[in-house]
Amino acid sequence: MKIGCPREVKPQEFRVGMTPDATREAVAHGHQVLIESGAGLGAGFADADYAAAGAEVVATAEEVFAGAEMIVKVKEPQPAERKRLRAGQVLFTYLHLAPDPEQTRDLLASGATCIAYETVTDARGGLPLLAPMSEVAGRLAPQVGAWTLQKANGGRGVLLGGVPGVAPANVVIVGGGVVGTAAARVAVGMGARVTVLDRSVPRLSYLDDIFHGKLVTQYSSAGALAELVRTADMVIGAVLIPGAAAPKLVSRAQLKEMKPGAVLVDVAIDQGGCFETSRATTHQDPIYEVDGVMHYCVANMPGAVARTSTQALGNATLPFLLALADKGWKRACADDPHLLAGLNVHAGKLTYAAVGTALGLPSITGAEALAL
Repeated sequence: MKIGCPREVKPQEFRVGMTPDATREAVAHGHQVLIESGAGLGAGFADADYAAAGAEVVATAEEVFAGAEMIVKVKEPQPAERKRLRAGQVLFTYLHLAPDPEQTRDLLASGATCIAYETVTDARGGLPLLAPMSEVAGRLAPQVGAWTLQKANGGRGVLLGGVPGVAPANVVIVGGGVVGTAAARVAVGMGARVTVLDRSVPRLSYLDDIFHGKLVTQYSSAGALAELVRTADMVIGAVLIPGAAAPKLVSRAQLKEMKPGAVLVDVAIDQGGCFETSRATTHQDPIYEVDGVMHYCVANMPGAVARTSTQALGNATLPFLLALADKGWKRACADDPHLLAGLNVHAGKLTYAAVGTALGLPSITGAEALAL
């Protein structure tokens, strides 16, 4: 198979869809890899690294899209990229379609087969291609939140860990999954007073056990969240419903009850955000203020640590990438129901029910898509 990896064009996105190591593996399996010149520079990989791994380095994205049977990326294709997709071509990347009707329409019109990293599953019910970036974003969340809390950046001027004689910041983490656990690890390590909310009692028990009482766990309800938000210095939104739009858990009315200069960090922004006042921002202009509360809603947080993120994502995606290339998408998905769960669009049909529900569009099942 001819595998293409273009340079990411979303603002401030420095990751790349394939590492030189992944390229070497694909070439060893008998595949041809086309890499756009400069695609890996943001993550510290030079064109020469890809050439040494056996890739063909081409000058433009147009050459990559025109020559490749499968496109491997990181972020959802931007409008110019979507125009280059064609019927029968496979796209393997993050899509986050539920809050993005325009992208969904374009992918349906393209006729391409689109497999989303974020909905591929595993035998334990996890999301193995989302997990590494969730881990990165979770660990970044208290770090960027602490920066936003600084007075010069519009925040309350509170040091996350406090100092002797001065109380630390109150950090509330909504969601105890991969993002929430990673955020809690860093926030606790920075000395904050941390509360994690979740609706799974077993998950709360697990967090209580692994943190040895260094944080507070609380069952999540509207009342409990409202009470904690009022006293929080930082709220980290870490709620995920696979493939679907994130629920809005903090309303604009609640912002008026928060401390002036408090911070909301919305890690769920790729799925539409879990705060009513959230809107996607970039690393170039990451924060904004609503009713005295600072919002950090960067839609590609892991892009800030592009080398670490690219390597972590590459480790997770490589087995699936090789399966798709070795077998073709249809056989690979037929053999692996977890990969089939990643199928979101095929031949003009929406193939993921949660996206259809979010956007009011009809969908077919993955099994029906395999039969087309």
